[in-house]
Amino acid sequence: MTTLLKAIGLTKRFGGLTAVENVSVDVNLGEVVGLVGDNGAGKSTLIKMISGVYPPDEGELIFDGKPVSLSGPREARDMGIETIYQDLALAENLDVGSNIFLGRELKNRYLGGLVNTLNRNKMREESARVLDRLDIHIPSLAQQIRNLSGGQRQTVAVARTIYWNAKLVIMDEPTAALGVTEQRKVLTLVRTLCEQGVPVIIISHNMQDVFAVADRIVVMRRGKKVGELIAAKTTPDEVVSLMVGAEAVHEMGVIPKALNGAAGSV
Repeated sequence: MTTLLKAIGLTKRFGGLTAVENVSVDVNLGEVVGLVGDNGAGKSTLIKMISGVYPPDEGELIFDGKPVSLSGPREARDMGIETIYQDLALAENLDVGSNIFLGRELKNRYLGGLVNTLNRNKMREESARVLDRLDIHIPSLAQQIRNLSGGQRQTVAVARTIYWNAKLVIMDEPTAALGVTEQRKVLTLVRTLCEQGVPVIIISHNMQDVFAVADRIVVMRRGKKVGELIAAKTTPDEVVSLMVGAEAVHEMGVIPKALNGAAGSV
């Protein structure tokens, strides 16, 4: 496999708190990496170092074969690292096309550029093209985002990243607050991205979602990477044991039913 991203020994401190300590992660082309851990495990901080929000205090990022030092999220996006957070960063009062081109609108230029108007038709045409590529069906691209379902909004956010040539997509809790049917659609979209050569890092508390799409699962606890497992060769019980620590599992005696099995949510 071709490795797109290598995060080597990343460490991030906030005052006296070490949020992430010496964590290394590889992401290869055409795969889904699940990133799991309890609240406070360091998942978000790790992702924010990869996406340019935080500079690491120690460690190195190698992207597409070259060492990189990101000055901010914009530089990461320009390189092809796109992060979709839970709030999706969509403008609810705008239509689908306007959201895909948000901040990078297409314009009609008149009088040598003295007069500019939004080229809404072209933006909708281009939006329809990328949605079709991802096998996403939205009845009308002219409707405002506020009128779409949660799953449809998630697909618009993904389509935006792909239109702007994302090489790596990071998805933070992509199925949170979605119904079962829409969860399946989003997970299908994740696999579609990988089939088209775009790897995905998916952060989720839902173990069923992780096992449905992930090729590898990286487990974090208290700021450290405590395990990296092949999804097809492990079980939710093993992943949860790493997440909470062997001592916690011993104290509980058995893993609580809510955390047991592929349907568990952690």
